[in-house]
Amino acid sequence: MTQGDDLGFTWRALKNGDVQVLHQGRLAAALRGAQAVDFIAEVGSAELFEQQQLMARLTGNYKHGNERLAGQHPRNRKS
Repeated sequence: MTQGDDLGFTWRALKNGDVQVLHQGRLAAALRGAQAVDFIAEVGSAELFEQQQLMARLTGNYKHGNERLAGQHPRNRKS
């Protein structure tokens, strides 16, 4: 595992069958019913990096495609 593999996501299954996805220790998403069951099945067979990417997609916290443009913004330009 490299530092880049860990995006700060964790998850926990609750007694009632729900799943909580946490980012940096704070609740980012709650999954219930079939979505929770599907998540547990998918995350159980995935490597750490794949798990992190799955949780990022579920929470909407992933690359949006504008990262390249951000480097061109005046405050981000290197003089």
